[in-house]
Amino acid sequence: MPRPSTPRLSPERIRKIGLEIIDAEGLEALSMRRLAERLDVRAASLYNHVATKDDLLHEIADEVISEVDVSGFDQDWVTGLRSWARSYRAALADHPNLVPFIAYGPARRESALRVADAVHGGLTRAGWPQRYATMIGASTKYLVVGSAMGSFSHGFPADAAVYTNRFPHLTRAHLLHTKAAEIDTASFELALTALIDGLTTQLADLRTHP
Repeated sequence: MPRPSTPRLSPERIRKIGLEIIDAEGLEALSMRRLAERLDVRAASLYNHVATKDDLLHEIADEVISEVDVSGFDQDWVTGLRSWARSYRAALADHPNLVPFIAYGPARRESALRVADAVHGGLTRAGWPQRYATMIGASTKYLVVGSAMGSFSHGFPADAAVYTNRFPHLTRAHLLHTKAAEIDTASFELALTALIDGLTTQLADLRTHP
């Protein structure tokens, strides 16, 4: 029996090519028609596997979030929060064009809800009140999403003339882009450590004055 001239459609392949389009061209570039062209099939064929573009986006987002590690909460809340934040940032940083969609919230996505449940459970088991656990999850998300959406260092022009005689405290800002990855990662780690240190102090206060 001859092999098909085009690869057989599967949910996995549809998600893979959909994510490739988003990574290369942005969220707005993804459409069922554009996806069908990339897969070399008719658009109608896609609807046998996914009902709508929005459903597809949720499936893609859920697959990305499935890479996030929450196992550290089995040890203690500090280990859990640190490993969750790092792996969350890494997953989002690999697909920055998808971040605005993921950042909106977990919706009904299974992996996203599993992560949220593990984070909240790890924090409350450690003694954090429910309200604080919710706020810590939100605060960490804000830190991660902001870090993953773009580079602080790359935002500065690499032309030294932009700063000369005008911005005396930015005389080396034109060099930031040469070490952007290093600076951005170190900045994220600094903010994460400051967050955890502050929370550690706050938890001690809550235990002393419940």
